[in-house]
Amino acid sequence: MSARKIIIDTDPGQDDAVAILLALASPEDIDVLGITAVAGNVPLPLTQKNTLIVCELAGKTDVKVFSGCDRPLGRDLVTAEHVHGKTGLDGPDLPDPVMPLQDQHAVDFIIETLRTHDAGTVTLCPLGPLTNIAMAFEKAPDIVEKVQEIVLMGGAYFEVGNITPAAEFNIYVDPQAAHIVFRAGAPITVMPLDVTHKALVTKFRNDAFRELGTPVGKAVAQMTDFFERFDKEKYGSAGAPLHDPCVTAYLINPDLFSGRHINVEIETQSELTMGMTVADWWGVTQRPPNATFMGDIDADGFFSLLTERLARL
Repeated sequence: MSARKIIIDTDPGQDDAVAILLALASPEDIDVLGITAVAGNVPLPLTQKNTLIVCELAGKTDVKVFSGCDRPLGRDLVTAEHVHGKTGLDGPDLPDPVMPLQDQHAVDFIIETLRTHDAGTVTLCPLGPLTNIAMAFEKAPDIVEKVQEIVLMGGAYFEVGNITPAAEFNIYVDPQAAHIVFRAGAPITVMPLDVTHKALVTKFRNDAFRELGTPVGKAVAQMTDFFERFDKEKYGSAGAPLHDPCVTAYLINPDLFSGRHINVEIETQSELTMGMTVADWWGVTQRPPNATFMGDIDADGFFSLLTERLARL
């Protein structure tokens, strides 16, 4: 099997950073065609900077990084410095990046890449709000049928919300964009909070990162040391959930995950439940399935894969 061609769309974020590192450490499985930044966890100037920082940390300065949308389609930007710190990558002390951003806008890069590759050969991997993806689909509807798969982190069903009582952060930030993407017709695989809250960085697992003894291992341990304080206090959990690396791990070993092919709709009208992923887990509607919604993860297998791959960098 040849490496899977992907575009990572991201708003780093410590867990985004780990997801990117896992992809860049796995060239036999994943061919990163480019990384596109979007406003989300922190504003766009920081997410694009953080993406460059992560590529340099991995020693992959040839990766093409593009700057995208700086605000949601129809709402004011909501950010998450309370989780990720003022830079979005608080924890390790990482140098400012030297490698440049590409001149092309992220949305145009997504469109051009899908148009120039054979249909069914490029996977989109959104790790943040879906603004860039929705903008690309709206600007160039012809690319939707060329997408091999969209594998995204976002939403929740059993775990309800983490930014409001009903909504997960990525979907809540730009529910209109999520609505466009889920209605577009491309194959979608969703890593919701129901999965990611089972991928907890316990002390044992974080020690394994630190004991790699590499700049990457130490930085990842410092990142999770920083942002776990929020989740441990909020949920009373044993550690922080590594949300976004679930996307990358799925591309490498889908057998780590299990779920159902169901209908998922995005709430865009009610301020009370804005951004809720209305997942028909029990099949109680007649709405056709439009997404594979994951429900469980082999957490030990996930962390074994993550540690083994990060050791390469």
